[in-house]
Amino acid sequence: MAIRRICKYGEKVLEKKTRKVDYAEVKKDLPALLADMFETMDAVGGAGLAANQIGLDLRLAVIKIQRENEEPLSLVIINPELAEKSGSMYEDEGCLSFPGLFAKVRRAAKVKVRALNEKGLPIEINAEGLFAKALQHEMDHLDGITFVDRLPLLSRLKLKPALMKLKQQWKKLDESKMRPM
Repeated sequence: MAIRRICKYGEKVLEKKTRKVDYAEVKKDLPALLADMFETMDAVGGAGLAANQIGLDLRLAVIKIQRENEEPLSLVIINPELAEKSGSMYEDEGCLSFPGLFAKVRRAAKVKVRALNEKGLPIEINAEGLFAKALQHEMDHLDGITFVDRLPLLSRLKLKPALMKLKQQWKKLDESKMRPM
């Protein structure tokens, strides 16, 4: 297992739609990749991590949600598709590719997602609240969309100068050089 470097705002890999995963093709390497993704996400305190955030053109993501008085829910989604969505929530959201930046984003309050799990089996996930937000956020990454892209135009324009300044700081940040907690 290894902590991987997380791609930051401005890197082209975050702006393009990822390619669909051929499970048979990645099956052998998948356990090590997923272990690295969970370790990387845990090292920086994230709730989700898409493969393109670590520079891989693969349509897969990991999510780990801590629910009150429950064990953390860890989930792998491969080739996810949004089947249904309903309701609306408008909450602060952050991203490992934008360290320290938070903004209010509108998301569906409930979603149904279809995907493959780490064993290549089809799964259907019904989620709401933080879990629904994490699923939508990671699926957006797989489509080349960041949470900043979801902000209203005026908010994005106001944020642009701060993003340019932060981008210089983020260039120096390399999570792969961190020591595991």
